[in-house]
Amino acid sequence: MTQHYLHRHLTPAVGEAQRQAYGQSQAVPPAPASDRLGAKETAFIQARDSFYLASLTETGAPYLQHRGGPVGFLKVLDDHTLGFADYGGNRQLLTTGHLRRDPRVALFLMDYGARRRLKLDGEAAVVSLDGDSSLRQRLWLDESEAGEPERLFRIKVEAFDWNCPQFITPRFTAAEVEARERPLRERIASLEQERLQAQHPACEPSSHQPDR
Repeated sequence: MTQHYLHRHLTPAVGEAQRQAYGQSQAVPPAPASDRLGAKETAFIQARDSFYLASLTETGAPYLQHRGGPVGFLKVLDDHTLGFADYGGNRQLLTTGHLRRDPRVALFLMDYGARRRLKLDGEAAVVSLDGDSSLRQRLWLDESEAGEPERLFRIKVEAFDWNCPQFITPRFTAAEVEARERPLRERIASLEQERLQAQHPACEPSSHQPDR
């Protein structure tokens, strides 16, 4: 677990809960600086095709939504910034509206097949398509089936934490299942071909010479 994530989340109330449950609390590390995304985090984030995004209403009510797209649609812009293009959905604009009053967000990224998960805290900003041409160029998905995006999201990462794999049930996407099954299907096809050849061998050429 990164130190700044602990610094943010080991609040006095958490310490009180730990003391009540276990008789002692975990020390809060001095880590005032934001966490920096490394190569491990970058590779993991850019290999995802979905994530969960939490925001807060003006009254502090939590809201959680699922975001999906092609692999790599959530991009690492630098070691403390993420971004993605936002396409049209149900037109409620809940997250977009929440960020007008409170920029704080949390992201939850899962790799069910490898039983890995990554949590990130950050502050998000909604950027209009004509508000930052360089950001638009980096986040635009030319081959997206959703059409053209309506807006851009830029997230400043404050802290992140890798969770243990305990209790993560392995699940696989259709593409992952296809990749795992492809060698088996090819092997089965090869064996079937060998069986057919064994059952119906090719005719041997005759050594008998016809009369002329």
